[in-house]
Amino acid sequence: METDELQNIWKNIDSGIQLISPDELKQKLADRTGKTINKFLFIIGVDIVVCIGLIVFLIYTAMNRMEDPIYLLNNFTLGVITLISMIASIYSWNKLHNHSYNLSLKEWLQERIRLLTSWLSGKYSRLYIILIPVLLVLLNLSVHVYHEHKLLTEVLRTEESVYGLLAGFIVGLLVAYYAVSKIRRYQIKNLEFLKELHTRL
Repeated sequence: METDELQNIWKNIDSGIQLISPDELKQKLADRTGKTINKFLFIIGVDIVVCIGLIVFLIYTAMNRMEDPIYLLNNFTLGVITLISMIASIYSWNKLHNHSYNLSLKEWLQERIRLLTSWLSGKYSRLYIILIPVLLVLLNLSVHVYHEHKLLTEVLRTEESVYGLLAGFIVGLLVAYYAVSKIRRYQIKNLEFLKELHTRL
């Protein structure tokens, strides 16, 4: 009965499957589960790399604007938020990537599903709605002021620069929300696949 059920699960995943032994089938299911988890790990990995790149940029630009304390404060604030985000991503990577060899595939998968569900549907899952505008304002100021070669206060007194900052913020906001929405839908789709697989194991 268990073998038939596993065969049915795998046929839903790959309709071209040939009949194989239960052990081989379980290994294929484990591999497919691992590949789906890796999709989440890839996104987290990209986030970590982006955070590192942004922190390097903030340090570099701050070192070239030591005479502008407000600009330094802007970069410091953005850097702290980015660092916290990077630490959270590293923590998430470790939790998701952790292998508990004393657990069965079903128990291991259940733990991953619990983690992913809390991240995608928990009480902090919509925090990005508030964070994105704040991060965009700080990042927009950091980039724009650095390339203007002026003090931050001077840039904010220039009408053309203010319009440029506003346009950059609006475009950035639309792009960021769209990208985050696409990523979340992709993650939720993969999470639903894992849940379906778990219910049948």
